Amino acid sequence: MLSKDGWLYSGDVGLVHPSGAIQIIDRAKNIFKLSQGEYIAPEKIENEFVKSEYIAQIWIHGDSLHDYVMMFIVLDPDRMKTYCKANGVDYDETIVKSEPLR
Repeated sequence: MLSKDGWLYSGDVGLVHPSGAIQIIDRAKNIFKLSQGEYIAPEKIENEFVKSEYIAQIWIHGDSLHDYVMMFIVLDPDRMKTYCKANGVDYDETIVKSEPLR
């Protein structure tokens, strides 16, 4: 991400709410290039991951300054509660560190 004059340029289209919250509503481009020259189509990757019943939302970010991408995932709380109950584990913040879940 680039910064200029106090603004953050992520390559996404956003909406700034009166409360100051930012909502990502679309992508400016559906492809980006990493520092080593590899092109990434994040939408294709997101569409595969979102097929998981445990994922409610997903966002993948990358830019030409780095040779990696970052993936942000929001787990579906209802599915997570069902998973925890079925596997006899506590539903709390430690569940995201569970190797079987990963």
